[in-house]
This record gives sequence, C-alpha cells and structure tokens, in this order.
Amino acid sequence: MEAGFGKVQDAVSALVRYGLETGLIEQEDAVFAANSIFSLLCADPSGEYDAAPSCGPVDFTDGQQTAGANAPAAEEAQLEQILQVLLDYAVEQGVIEEGITSRDLFDTKIMGCLTPRPSEVIRRFTENYRVSPNAATDYFYKLSQDCDYIRRYRIKKDRKWIAPTRYGDLDITINLSKPEKDPKAIAAALTKKQGDTYPKCLLCCQNVGYAGRMDHPARQNIRLIPLSLADEQWFMQYSPYVYYNEHCIVLSGEHRPMKIERKTFRRLLQFLQKFPHYTIGSNADLPIVGGSILTHEHYQGGRYTFAMAKAPCRERITFRAFPEIEAGIVDWPMSVIRLDGTDPDRLVELADRILSAWRGYTDETADVLAFSDGEPHNTITPIARMRGEKFELDLVLRNNRTTQEYPLGIFHPHQELHHIKKENIGLIEVMGLAVLPARLLGEMDVLAREIMAGNDLRQNEQTAPHADWADSFLRKYPAYSAAELEKVTDPAARAALREELDRIIEKEIGLVFAQVLEHCAVFADTEKGHVQFEQFIRTV
Repeated sequence: MEAGFGKVQDAVSALVRYGLETGLIEQEDAVFAANSIFSLLCADPSGEYDAAPSCGPVDFTDGQQTAGANAPAAEEAQLEQILQVLLDYAVEQGVIEEGITSRDLFDTKIMGCLTPRPSEVIRRFTENYRVSPNAATDYFYKLSQDCDYIRRYRIKKDRKWIAPTRYGDLDITINLSKPEKDPKAIAAALTKKQGDTYPKCLLCCQNVGYAGRMDHPARQNIRLIPLSLADEQWFMQYSPYVYYNEHCIVLSGEHRPMKIERKTFRRLLQFLQKFPHYTIGSNADLPIVGGSILTHEHYQGGRYTFAMAKAPCRERITFRAFPEIEAGIVDWPMSVIRLDGTDPDRLVELADRILSAWRGYTDETADVLAFSDGEPHNTITPIARMRGEKFELDLVLRNNRTTQEYPLGIFHPHQELHHIKKENIGLIEVMGLAVLPARLLGEMDVLAREIMAGNDLRQNEQTAPHADWADSFLRKYPAYSAAELEKVTDPAARAALREELDRIIEKEIGLVFAQVLEHCAVFADTEKGHVQFEQFIRTV
C-alpha cells in the first residue's frame, strides 16, 4: 500500500479522533497527541495539517477517503487499518525496518501517545470503584482494549467452540495470537540467569511504558492497578490474549518465583473481597504442572464462569476440625477438593492443612511420590470464587513426576495426545478451557479435505500425526468411509457432509481435551482412583 504524506495526515487525524471518541484523550489533548505521533513518524506537518480535527474521519477499510457528513464515526473505522497506513509510511521512510516484530514495537509506541498516564488511569479506576467494583473493572477493561494493549482485531480471529463431554460442556479455543510453548523451554527458564535484563520478565511492574526490544514486546500502552494483598504490593492488569471475558493477571510487585503457600490462599480470598464478581486462581509452582511463566509470582482471574465451576461434587466429605466448612470431591477429570465457607480465615487454615498433607504424601500404587532425589513433586493449583455469600476454594492436586515411559510427566498429556495438546496444563485448562496451538487450524482443515477425498492420512505430512486418532473416531461415522464417500457425487450433498465433518472434528477435539485432563489427574476417575483419593483425604 502506498502511504503518501497526505494519506498519513488523514490517518493521524482518524487516530486522534479515535482517541477522542473512545475517551482515551480529551479535546484539549488533540494537538499534543497529533504532534507526538508526527514526531514518531519523523514527519513535519508544516502547517498543512489541522491538528484539532473537526472534519469527518477517514474510512480506511477500502483505502479511499470519505469526508464530510456521510463519513462513519471515527470509532467505527478499523484501528488496524489506520495503524497499517502509519506503519507502512514508517517503513517506507526508513523509520522502522519491515517485519512483524518491528511493526508491533512501533504501533505500540504510537498508541502510547493516546493512552492516559498511569496516575490518571488509577484515579479514574478509583473513582469508578467508589460506584462499584464492577464499574471499576468495566472502565479498566474497556481502556485496555481501546488503547490496543488487547489487540481486538487479532483476538477475534481465534477459533472458539463448546464441546459436550461426560464432565459437562468444555470450552475449546484455537489460539492464533500467541505461540505454542515447549514444556522443556518453560522449565529451562527457571534456571536461566536473569543477569541485568530489564524488565526481568513480561510480568514485572517495570513494563509500564517500556519501549520494548526484539525479544521483549513494547508496553507503552499497558497500565497497572495497584493492590494490597496480604500486606504486600500487587498489581492488576489484563492479559493481551484474553482467553475469556475480562481475563486479568494479578502480579506481585516483586520479581520472585511462583510459590503455593498459606499466603496464596489468603491473597486469593482477599482479592475476592475486593472484586467479588471475578474468579481468581494460581498456576502451580512446579514445572510440568505449572503455567508458562514460573519465574514471576502471579495469579489469573476474570469475569467468566468456567466449566469446572459448574461441576457438582460427586461425593461430600467432612473435616472434623472444620464442621462449618462444606467440602466435597468435584466430579471433574482432575483430582479436586472443593471447600465452601463464609469465614475466609478458616478456609485459609483448612486449605493450608490440605496443602501441607499433600506436599508430603506418597502413594506408590497411584504413582504418586512426594519426593525423589530430594526434588519435590506434589503441589496444588488453587481457584477461588464467590458462591452466593460464601467463599469457594477448589484445590486441584498436582504431581510432576517423570519416568522413562513418560519423560514429559506421568500426570501430563501422554504422547498419543500430543498431536492435539503437548503444552503444560496450567490454570486455565484445569478449569475447563482448552488453549490449543494455532497449527491445529490448518491441520484440521487439511484433515477434513483428506478424509473427504478418501486419501491415506499417513501419506500427508500434516495429517500423519492425526491418522490414528482420525481412524478411531471415524469408526463412529460410517458415512465417511472411502467407500461411502465415493457414492456421494452431488456437490451440495458433499458440501453438507464436509460441513458436518468439521463439526465432528471439533467435537472429537473436545473429547481429546477431556482425556488430556484425565491424564493429569493424580487419582484416576475410576473405582480404584476414588479409593486412593479417599485414602489421601483421611491423612488430612
């Protein structure tokens, strides 16, 4: 796309108006914002530009200017298209190099010219909080999207669907905005020397306003809300990938490794006291069973009801020293103890006793060892929410042992499921939302085409890893045998079969995800596993 200077002037005008319409800036900020953007572009308006835009905005969706009364409202113009014009100009003028990373660094710098200063965001958040916690998070979430920290035009490309399983409806997403991480790389990050790197990681509070570099994203448009949890400095932000509604991250003000301890439960429940409309949880603190970032203590939450929260208890249990707390084993593929009570201090006390008991628990019949060669294996993934007037804690028992047979983890997705999911099963997946790699989108399309063509799936590089799985589920759908498909010659009928096949594949992916969670259960959802689970509970 040619990005001449006149076009750039229009784009700057449209972007400034976008800032005004979304409330990122006030009218008094318009000249300042426009000049800041021109400065980044190394462009001088030279008196030809009206820095306080009063004319109609520009519609960049077709590359043509539309001015005057018939122009669409500025906020309706595609932000992605406006930024593309500015980025193309920056590349043509040699301000930045061509490349996705260079463009992402630069468009974040541009949006930083429109993003309110941290003190202003905190002030407005506080004002809204006086109205209600909901009003405060509504304001902050909208800001995080409007300033393009959450890139809505990328997120909307993610594929999402619901998959019915024996454990209820699971959420399945194919992530197109974040690369897949290898479990070994995650573990290696724990031992990597931090050196003088600044910021030390993506979750440090020092990221606010950071210009970024080729191996670290720019953060001029990120804002944090300070919180006090368990008498410590913490912050809240939103995830740039928003896997679910209002997906927030609550991070420690200190760069320190993940740790599940008594204070963890206290912090989670204190967060709920501040934001009772949110769910909040923590990844486990050990490799394999933890999340993708174990080097900085943080929690994840949001305004979303996960499948796990809808699951009932399959069995009620009692802890004699805590008669006022309702407890049970959740009917869920993983091993989960649920606690409900009105007194957060008592919940913290019981949760800590369960954690202490589990840290030291061994049951060789279930392949559970607390330690081997001095290395700890047992930990917990905790999740907290409000259930009416009561606090609810779900404690998911985790173990990260490896063997020669299962080098990535005994309680990790096993090898036969890696064609769908190989990554660590962290907090989000534990709660019933699958985050699957982007590669699957293309592979599933090729898989469906090869099935419809009656081809040998093992002869295609993209479908070969899925061949055994496809063979197993296609037995349930005889209409898709090569012999039956040959009989269908009508194009409309074949199109209908293909459309149905896409739905079948989505359903079967959901069933695989349920298996993934079953593999991660320390006590299997079988009669033997139930007995083993009850034996552990008696030790508490």
